[in-house]
Amino acid sequence: MRNILAIARRELSAYFATPVGWLALSAFLLITGFFFAALVSLYSMQSAEQAFSPYGAPDMNLNEYLVAPFFGNTAIILLFIVPALTMRLFAEDRKTRALELLLTSPITTTEIVLGKFVGAMGFIAVMLACTLHYVGVLFYLGDPDVGVVASSYLAMFLLSGAFVSVGLVTSSFTENQVVSLVLGFGMLLLLWVLGWAESASTGLTAEVLGFASLINRMEDLTKGLVHTRDVAYYLSFISFFLFATHQRVEAFRWS
Repeated sequence: MRNILAIARRELSAYFATPVGWLALSAFLLITGFFFAALVSLYSMQSAEQAFSPYGAPDMNLNEYLVAPFFGNTAIILLFIVPALTMRLFAEDRKTRALELLLTSPITTTEIVLGKFVGAMGFIAVMLACTLHYVGVLFYLGDPDVGVVASSYLAMFLLSGAFVSVGLVTSSFTENQVVSLVLGFGMLLLLWVLGWAESASTGLTAEVLGFASLINRMEDLTKGLVHTRDVAYYLSFISFFLFATHQRVEAFRWS
């Protein structure tokens, strides 16, 4: 555990020591802030219009019209930002030969992979924590469901974990960070659009696409519905790609 935390601390510090980390954090907060302001403005206008309708006013639900769309947009932003955060995790070490030092040190491959994963997730946790003031505004102006907000943050964290695990694999296969970025984003985009392909399919194909889609598992969580199968899916997804990364890095010991 000590080695894992040491590597995680090194990776987390690297994000704040390079422009990539600060640019990613700034872009994330800027874009999420824009979407939040736009959603609040739209919700306010619709609420004012619905107030003149005796049948429409009760239908304006804060969780459905503001919280869920905000976290849905946040997920899309993470789809673009996370590959940029993970592209350097192994690619940079391979290029600078730092990975060779890690592999020859008394540190196991599992500790290396988990340390880098925890470090990247730590930075994403900081990013998500920086959006908590939006929640504070919601509670100041309205009465959102605490359970929905908490499960939505859980969904973003699990989804980010899935993104990071894929990024680790792509980063371990190349020394070029740009190639790692393109491969990571391409794989995540493919997994993302499987949910759309499901609606155009039928039978067993639709079931398989729906099961593999990252979107479908997120929708219930952002509505406050925490099912064991959804959490288990994300944890299994993360474990599979971390195992794939482990096998790839372990191969360097024998090459």
